[in-house]
Amino acid sequence: MLREEVVDAVRQGRFHIYSATTIDEGIEILTGVPAGEKQKDGVYPEDTINCLVNKRLEEMAERLKSFYTEEKKEGR
Repeated sequence: MLREEVVDAVRQGRFHIYSATTIDEGIEILTGVPAGEKQKDGVYPEDTINCLVNKRLEEMAERLKSFYTEEKKEGR
């Protein structure tokens, strides 16, 4: 199914093909960092991609909330 030039590149070690069933598996392949599964308490393990993503989303939500709070104070 692959073009011959891709097959040749794989043989020469210039190109790699990985299979992934989930996005988390793909993230782990691409980054070399565990994706992390949500624990019973709803938190992801430290030093995982999903933990970092969750923290960043929380930061963005807080900024957005404070933006709208300031807008409301100013009467906009």
